[in-house]
Amino acid sequence: MITELRARNFKSWQDTGPLRFAPLTGLFGANSSGKTSILQVLLMLMQTVESPDRNRVLHFGDDRSFVDFGTFHDLLYTHNTDLTLELDVSWKLTKPLSFGRTSLFPKNINDLTFHTEIHEENDRPLVERFHYTTDRDEFGMERVIKNKKSGRNQYELIHGDFQAIRNPGRPWNLPPPVKCYGFPDEVSGYYQNLGFLSDFVLAFENLFSEITYLGPLREYPRRSYIWSGERPQDVGLSGEEAIPALLAARAEGLTSPRLVNVKRSHKPIEQRILEWLQKMELIDSFSLEPIAENRKDYEFRVKKSPNSSEVLITDVGFGVSQLLPVLVLCYYAPENSTVILEQPEIHLHPKVQSDLADVLIDVVKNRNVQIILESHSGLLLHRLQRRIAEEQIAAEDTALYFCQINDGTSEIERLKVDEYGNISNWPQDFFGDDIGDLVEKTKVEMQRRKVMA
Repeated sequence: MITELRARNFKSWQDTGPLRFAPLTGLFGANSSGKTSILQVLLMLMQTVESPDRNRVLHFGDDRSFVDFGTFHDLLYTHNTDLTLELDVSWKLTKPLSFGRTSLFPKNINDLTFHTEIHEENDRPLVERFHYTTDRDEFGMERVIKNKKSGRNQYELIHGDFQAIRNPGRPWNLPPPVKCYGFPDEVSGYYQNLGFLSDFVLAFENLFSEITYLGPLREYPRRSYIWSGERPQDVGLSGEEAIPALLAARAEGLTSPRLVNVKRSHKPIEQRILEWLQKMELIDSFSLEPIAENRKDYEFRVKKSPNSSEVLITDVGFGVSQLLPVLVLCYYAPENSTVILEQPEIHLHPKVQSDLADVLIDVVKNRNVQIILESHSGLLLHRLQRRIAEEQIAAEDTALYFCQINDGTSEIERLKVDEYGNISNWPQDFFGDDIGDLVEKTKVEMQRRKVMA
């Protein structure tokens, strides 16, 4: 689980400051206030990890990636290439790192922090420094010199108080890091006792392999869906893999745990999703079956009420098809993973926006899945406040932020939520001035009635 994030000189952020992340983390604010950029830091690192190019410092994006920033110049704050991009990520490991009872690591490592500094030189991004920090020491690499003969940048190892033992006859400097976070193979060749550094890199890659993302623009429903037995990693950027994921979960017998009277019960994912769609009063039932025997074409059919006819998902309200990828991802993503949702409430009517908060609470509590969302929905936030007051979720298990932009620079403030769900630092006009609109409407009504009398 991600526990903290910080970015300096990234897009409209000069410095986000250290942002504490919780099991349920929400980013709110006006359009173009920088809240989506915070998610994009994680998505950029995620696609960098997935890139097969070991020499690519950061994967800025293309038409197949999560995000596409263009160039390093494009993503730097004020597009000033004299600035250094700095990124920090802290997280709690799913499985602790154990190196035996050594003097350096007398106990397991449960938490790690990664830091990187990237600067542009000769129109190319270069890693100036990166390091991993444990509760005992710091390990990383720092650029120290450029070899005049080869033109290559050379690096030295950072190892805090740890006594790194160099192999005899290996006096050379280290080559550049792998991407922006990895130690080159030469580290294990030049040093006798640094084999464990690869475990830090693997932990970093595992963190980002456990992140799934659903974008704000979900695809339109189809009259039929193709599934040939594959198991999608997630539901796709636009939810295009939601139905194949649902079918894969059915084939594998995947279930979703839920606490009932303090006991854990397990239900098929399809059943959990149907229960939510019923609770939200969107449909009464659904079926997902091949159009004919031994065919890979499937139809998703729904009934709006017990006595209504069964119709294709294309023939009911748009909200079902927009909500379905959100529900599928929340219950399909593996336990201990992180789910990033961008505007999950889009195209949903008010009641469903409120009920969506209950879905997120259920997933966080019962599936041990971290949720990070960006939203414009006041109704979702109000339901979350109510559930905190009702002790359905603890205030400390949430981290809610408000983003705004001031003179082209993004600013962020954590909302102070007490145990009763009250927010003591509520920003002015957070979700518009609905109370003000009602007051003015009442004034106008009274004036008009007075004239008519």
